[in-house]
Amino acid sequence: MALPVLVVEDDDALREALCDTLVLGGHAVLSAGDGSEALAVLAGGQRVGLVLSDVQMQPMDGETLLREVKARYPWLPVLLMTAYGVVDKAVAALHAGACHYLPKPFEPDLLLQEVAKYLLPGSDDGDVIAEDPAVRRIFDVAERVARADASVLITGESGTGKEVLARFLHNHSPRVAKPFIAINCAAIPEQLLESTLFGHEKGAFTGAHSQHVGKFEQANGGTLLLDEITEMPLPLQAKLLRVLQEREVERVGSMKPLPVDIRVLATSNRDPQVEVTAGRFREDLFYRLNVFPLHLPALRERPDDILPLARALFAKHSGRQQRRTPAISAAAAAALRAHAWDGNIRELDNVVQRALILAPGDEIAAEHLYLPAPKANLAGVAVAEPGPAAKPADMRELEKQHILETLAAVGGVRKLAAERLGMSERTLRYKLQQYREAGEPLAD
Repeated sequence: MALPVLVVEDDDALREALCDTLVLGGHAVLSAGDGSEALAVLAGGQRVGLVLSDVQMQPMDGETLLREVKARYPWLPVLLMTAYGVVDKAVAALHAGACHYLPKPFEPDLLLQEVAKYLLPGSDDGDVIAEDPAVRRIFDVAERVARADASVLITGESGTGKEVLARFLHNHSPRVAKPFIAINCAAIPEQLLESTLFGHEKGAFTGAHSQHVGKFEQANGGTLLLDEITEMPLPLQAKLLRVLQEREVERVGSMKPLPVDIRVLATSNRDPQVEVTAGRFREDLFYRLNVFPLHLPALRERPDDILPLARALFAKHSGRQQRRTPAISAAAAAALRAHAWDGNIRELDNVVQRALILAPGDEIAAEHLYLPAPKANLAGVAVAEPGPAAKPADMRELEKQHILETLAAVGGVRKLAAERLGMSERTLRYKLQQYREAGEPLAD
């Protein structure tokens, strides 16, 4: 979802009119009466996607505000408004870093067009929530790292928000106006992953009926996120390393190298060094990606984030259901903070959605949370106690139950479970990862 527009205007009536136009156009807005007030909003940690500012203001005018914003937040676009015909000031402002200059008066439609053109996108999960001191420090570091062009390797358990952090890095980088392309290396079959990444020419293999542009080319000029990089097969790791070293890619079936200008981010829910030691991940590729490592702690290790995240998720899902956001009772808050959150933020999201289904009024009680009570088998694989409605509702649930029962029957040994299930270990790992992300409390 898009970030809010910060409207800076010292004329109260005009500021209100601008805000109303933007809200009617579907934008979230914040407002400030002058440049100093706008800087205070930004300094308070409020993320915005665009500053829309008048030039003629007191005590701090729009040109001074522009210089201050570009010095402190160089990635943030600033759209200036001023009286018609001041061409010299418009040119100076553009040279100083303004994304555009709107001469007054202008039609509401023109304002909405320009805002849509320059507004920074937000992450799919909304604004970053980092109340816990440990997580605030990570995002403070990430904001500085974003300005460089170094590769970043983000580690952390499934559901901790690694892609949110990757999008944060892109949104705070000089590449923000260019594409952000993400690919899950574990979700694509091995035989398709190469052409998905690098592209292919028509006739390169059976079924290649047309030319395909790969993710590297799609991300040219911007950022490519390789999600769950440690799940990539070894032969492809060698080809990826060459692309990162040479900064050029060859489509499958082509001998012509194509130059690419990208920043590469990667994530893993495993310890990459353990994977290197085990021979499942190339050491040279690890060092190529691990220029700047960032680790996101599990939700249970960031207790100050649990309730703010829960409130944000209740607000998001309540808005989708067009109902009032319920309050969280003291007992429910205590239960949320005490839970282990093996599925991290994705599990919390599932709990929130269940609570909104079960809660009849405007308050979430502890019983509405429907938190699972995990039990551990001999191999340490946690399986939720079946509730009164444990019977599978569809084929997908039936498959899930069969996989978990088979895994438990072989003592949690995935190789044996995969053999019994008639699937590859890689497919089994991917399905278990999906279950964890959906809130199933499984050991990693």
